[in-house]
Amino acid sequence: LSVAKMIGFLYFVIGRRDWCLPSCRRYVAGGRCKSTARLEGKVVIITGANTGIGKETARDLARRGARVIIACRDTAKAEAAASEIRAETGNQEVIVKKLDLADTKSIREFAERFLAEEKELHILINNAGVMLCPYSKTADGFEMQLGVNHLGHFLLTFLLLERLKQCAPARIVNVSSLAHHGGWIRFHDLQGEKCYNRGLAYCHSKLANVLFTRELARRLQGTKVTANALHPGSVYSDLVRHSFVMTWLWKIFSFFLKTPCEGAQTSIYCAVAEELESVTGQYFSDCQPAYVSPRGRDDETAKKLWSVSCELLGIQWD
Repeated sequence: LSVAKMIGFLYFVIGRRDWCLPSCRRYVAGGRCKSTARLEGKVVIITGANTGIGKETARDLARRGARVIIACRDTAKAEAAASEIRAETGNQEVIVKKLDLADTKSIREFAERFLAEEKELHILINNAGVMLCPYSKTADGFEMQLGVNHLGHFLLTFLLLERLKQCAPARIVNVSSLAHHGGWIRFHDLQGEKCYNRGLAYCHSKLANVLFTRELARRLQGTKVTANALHPGSVYSDLVRHSFVMTWLWKIFSFFLKTPCEGAQTSIYCAVAEELESVTGQYFSDCQPAYVSPRGRDDETAKKLWSVSCELLGIQWD
């Protein structure tokens, strides 16, 4: 839409606000998870759950009785979030553990510590992410958005998978994005060293999430561990903090964005909905199946990305 058309639309909405505004908000809010499933005795890991949709996902699952592990780099912020959730839900089993997805050493230490301290794991929600970063690299030399959004979660899942299998039925939930439609896997320049665009790099990493989910689900057939990906919607959160323009636009058009609670609904749905117990390798938005781009359905690319990811991380995952 042109700026003039957008302004005209806003004036129309304001002029009809008595009926139009509630309708618009309901549309923006999208689908809600209607499951009443309880999670007593279940252990959940949620990465990046100190803010935004991750925090709201943690709040909901804690309210359902789960033992929730908030896995974050900023432990002070995570402790504040955990304290708030414990006070609100009455669930004292909301625990913070340090995890920096931009450092494979931290990922390995987190997994080692978790496996030593926790005997069960039923749900892994790979939620954390970065968006629109200026070009930078992780501790291991990976382009930041690919490193955190894809490779970090790829390694974390690898390290925790046997525990998930032991506790099956179990679920892996990967938070991707509608932005995957704009991505492609540039194997000739995976780290963006020859050409880097922060917006496209985000799209590439979100496509990697979809392809990882697809190949992971294929490899997990028969294990009773499912893997699904999702688009949370356009959410008013600090995910766009690296872009002044996007931050400005998010503030102006916040009415047309989901709240973090609304954005968390599909993550919650994929984690708890009874009807998804045996559903795997799918992509959801607004608590229902959604269209995946042709690149996101390319099995050969998914297999090659899997192989390249293993090589970059120095792991063998057959």
